[in-house]
Amino acid sequence: MSDDTALPRASQPTGACLFDGQPAVHLRSPAGAQATVLLHGAHVVSWIPALGEEQLYLSPTSALGGTAAVRGGVPVIFPQFNQQGPLPKHGFARNRAWTLQEATVRGEHAFAVLRLDADEATRAIWPHGFALEMTVSVDSRRLEMELAVINTGDSTIDFQAALHTYLRCGDVGRAQLEGLQGVNYQDAVLDQPRQQWVDVVTIAQELDRIYWEAPRELLLREAGRKVRIIASQFEDTVVWNPGPEKCASLPDMPDEDWPQMLCVEAAQIGNPVRLSPGEEWTGMQTLVVED
Repeated sequence: MSDDTALPRASQPTGACLFDGQPAVHLRSPAGAQATVLLHGAHVVSWIPALGEEQLYLSPTSALGGTAAVRGGVPVIFPQFNQQGPLPKHGFARNRAWTLQEATVRGEHAFAVLRLDADEATRAIWPHGFALEMTVSVDSRRLEMELAVINTGDSTIDFQAALHTYLRCGDVGRAQLEGLQGVNYQDAVLDQPRQQWVDVVTIAQELDRIYWEAPRELLLREAGRKVRIIASQFEDTVVWNPGPEKCASLPDMPDEDWPQMLCVEAAQIGNPVRLSPGEEWTGMQTLVVED
């Protein structure tokens, strides 16, 4: 590691760094926007737009030592969503060590590319050849996260995927998520299919929904802040907040923190992706801070 690892994050240039002692890559755009990505899970743990504040929630009690999934930021979900299959919850990509392929500044953007390839450990639980590439880019007001999946094996693969984004909120009870009116969803709390009748989703208690074939663009609005959420090639959107009771049962999140976050996830769940040998799929989520 270079001496840059000892600098305050606000002063770090684009390149390899340490985040709470863990290998990571820091991005800093020419305008001053920043993001930090752990090599463990290719996990985005921080995004600060130029002249702005932290936009992602990261639990202060989450394990960051590489032994467990990180609570907060943007976990990479692959090849299984939640417990919809025989694999560990949300698959294995978020708990694997990725390799940093590139970190650089080009034009107005700072970006990094991280890669995960199939190995003996992944084949032991999911016997397929694959490569994942996670590209993270920041400019003045924008965070782009692109997940690419390549079938490097000799047989067809089927998978689900998601970018499990935890957005920071001042008070989720006063936040509004707009753009889902008329969309069908599966309510995991009530365990039943439903439809979103009004345009605004508000949160007062536990909420856990998969919106099927959701609109490409949504807007999270709260006092003094708007974040546009744009999905590409991800058909579904997951909206999740644990509420007070479930939050109290989570060992890696303070009981009082549930009003400080809302997960709005770009996801491919209802129609798993099928790739023949040599084929590639990419999905992207873009977050933009607006006036």
